[in-house]
Amino acid sequence: MEVKEPLTTRYGEKDICIVDNGYMWLQHFPLGKHHSVTTMFDANGEIVQWYIDICLENGVEDGVPWMDDLYLDIVVLPSGEIFVLDEDELEQAYESGTISKKKYDIAHNEVKEIMRQLDNDEFRLMTLAQEHKSMLEIKLK
Repeated sequence: MEVKEPLTTRYGEKDICIVDNGYMWLQHFPLGKHHSVTTMFDANGEIVQWYIDICLENGVEDGVPWMDDLYLDIVVLPSGEIFVLDEDELEQAYESGTISKKKYDIAHNEVKEIMRQLDNDEFRLMTLAQEHKSMLEIKLK
């Protein structure tokens, strides 16, 4: 499938292309966790970014994975740069009563734990992304 035009997003001073012809997204929805991970690969198979969605829960219904989003996101670039996104949206949702204190705390605690794991090179889904992509490519051949 061809894309009409590339999709680029900005983190700090960097513009990162996340969608273009030949790009691939690999998603992990770990059951029992408060996050999901989308790894984005360019046309050469190189990782462009890891996008970690913070969520209340993940699940699978009729073979289709889903997540209940909790506003916060973490982007990790291959350079090691890390960006926490949408903190203002979480604050606004809490202040307006859209989400409870419990959900607010779950989101913040999950970000704190993932940041700890990232600092200690313990966030396994990032290291498994390339391996899982290779396994899928073999199955698709």
